[in-house]
Amino acid sequence: MNILIVGSGGRESAFAYKIAQSPKLTNLFIAPGNAGTGQYGTNIDLKVTDFEGIASFALANNIALILVGPEEPLVKGIHDYFLGREDIKHIAIIGPQQLGAQLEGSKDFSKEFMFRHNIPTAAYKSFNQSNLEDGLAYLETQNLPIVLKADGLAAGKGVLICETLDDAKAELTAMIADAKFGAASSVVVIEEFLKGIELSVFVLTDGESYKVLPSAKDYKRIGEGDTGLNTGGMGSISPVPFADDTFLSKVEERIIKPTVEGLKKDNIPYKGFIFIGLMNIDGEPFVIEYNVRMGDPETESVLPRIESDLVDLLEGVAKVDLASRSYTVSPKTAVTVMLVSGGYPGDYENGKVISNIENVKESIVFHAGTKSVNGEIVTAGGRVIAVTTLQDNLFTALQQATADAGRIFYQGKYFRTDIGFDLI
Repeated sequence: MNILIVGSGGRESAFAYKIAQSPKLTNLFIAPGNAGTGQYGTNIDLKVTDFEGIASFALANNIALILVGPEEPLVKGIHDYFLGREDIKHIAIIGPQQLGAQLEGSKDFSKEFMFRHNIPTAAYKSFNQSNLEDGLAYLETQNLPIVLKADGLAAGKGVLICETLDDAKAELTAMIADAKFGAASSVVVIEEFLKGIELSVFVLTDGESYKVLPSAKDYKRIGEGDTGLNTGGMGSISPVPFADDTFLSKVEERIIKPTVEGLKKDNIPYKGFIFIGLMNIDGEPFVIEYNVRMGDPETESVLPRIESDLVDLLEGVAKVDLASRSYTVSPKTAVTVMLVSGGYPGDYENGKVISNIENVKESIVFHAGTKSVNGEIVTAGGRVIAVTTLQDNLFTALQQATADAGRIFYQGKYFRTDIGFDLI
């Protein structure tokens, strides 16, 4: 079949790498893709929110299945757009419709969903311009630190952890009254702070059954030892050593099953990935957030461990017979180290020539923020390249990924050398 991947980051590079291996694939296209995705298929110059352009391309190229990588087109309703047109509704979309995408698009929606279906999560209340004073008063009754979350999509920047009451009040006012995160913070969720170890579990569902994908842990802080500003992710590992069978069985019984059943009970159609951000608190799982797509850089660690044909699984989602599809995972450990631009997550320069990628032999190089200019590969984003290795144990994988990250060169390159070492 002909398949189209929508997106341009490291996540989409990993999808292209995995889908290209499928015997069911005829032609692969990536819109818009990057300098690395072209080795797996054909890049198409289309914006991820250009639904009409994507539809026209899909029709002209006999696309059977579209895998939507990022959250923005899902929250804006790409799946609904295809279902709403007679000429394209036969094309399978992997990713939820707009209502299901609200699990990520609205923090308030997702918290209400969790409470309604008795899914363990932090206590919360939501506030807006009309009851801002109530929100300020509510803060005075809460333990510190306290978490403030912009309700809408804020490019990963809409979550604040406030250590003092004064800070919390000032930030709540800035978010709601001063639109600190634009329309995304017109509603703010005030949430209990959970202290534990974070990890992520990924689920693929056809709306009836599901497959639990490998667990992963990502590293958000820019600095060694988890210090400094938050980023989109500086690296990841899979599997997570402390997420043993006992813990993961709790996740499945208390979180995954109630989530899939809750979607059915609420008449929310859902075909696609569910990213469940978790906190492990003394062996007990709590949900921090849902995302309605795979994570980045976690995808770069998770997909290389999947031994099954990913296209076969995606076809199972489309045909709602996922339960009958085979699925196996490698026992090996994957480690991903992210190379970023100098200055990221603050100001940084693009257009730096990247060299020496061909000397990486024991790892997979997933392009994230790159493009081709006059025959050269140059930087085109804050997160530039994800280097992933698959090895027999965590220590060997950490050493290999870190060494291979050091083999690639561009001006201003930075990467963390301690990804995963906290788990040794």
